[in-house]
Amino acid sequence: MTGRAVTSRTRALVIFLDKLIYKIAVHWLLLANLAVGLYVGLPILAPVLMYLGLEGAGRAIYTLYYPACHQLPWRSFFLFGPKMTYSLEELIRAVGAEPFASLVSAKRFLGTPELGYKMAMCQRDIAIYGAILVTGVLYGLARRRWLLRPLPWRYFLILVLPLAVDASSQLLGLRESTWLLRTVTGALFGSASVLLAYPYVEEGFRDIRLQVEAKLGPNPQEQVHV
Repeated sequence: MTGRAVTSRTRALVIFLDKLIYKIAVHWLLLANLAVGLYVGLPILAPVLMYLGLEGAGRAIYTLYYPACHQLPWRSFFLFGPKMTYSLEELIRAVGAEPFASLVSAKRFLGTPELGYKMAMCQRDIAIYGAILVTGVLYGLARRRWLLRPLPWRYFLILVLPLAVDASSQLLGLRESTWLLRTVTGALFGSASVLLAYPYVEEGFRDIRLQVEAKLGPNPQEQVHV
């Protein structure tokens, strides 16, 4: 193989990678929303699979999310039961105290046909990532009309403060939060995170697009085949 052939192939590879990076820079928000949608969607799918009798697939999702969330049933939403939320006392009355003798065993309690099945993420996490997804979609619609600026830090801290107070006081055992507080504070945190971070990410990818266009000309993504 001649040096010219190697140089030609290397140049072709560099151009391909530049075009691929450009395509990612153009569609980063779609990719981010799809990733978040998948991440928050699987925990909601888990109780659906359990209800349909596909327990192996459902349990696999619960296991997959064990490292990411405590999944305590009295802090999780339930589907396909008479209620969407249960207190620890209600769960003990329904199935006895044995499944909740420790946090490890409580985490592995998935539900029953009578109670329904819990989601594979707690209420707060569902609210956080659900809000990230919804706000990300709305951001995508709004950025076409307005050049959105990052949320000022002081407003971000104001929106995050309720979660910090609610979660820390619960963690320290000072009080037990409610499903409504977990949901609202989590949603505020998720939305505030998007409004703070996404404009910076958009600016960074805009710089990447301009750099690639300077090298390859306008609309280089039209030549990408993946």
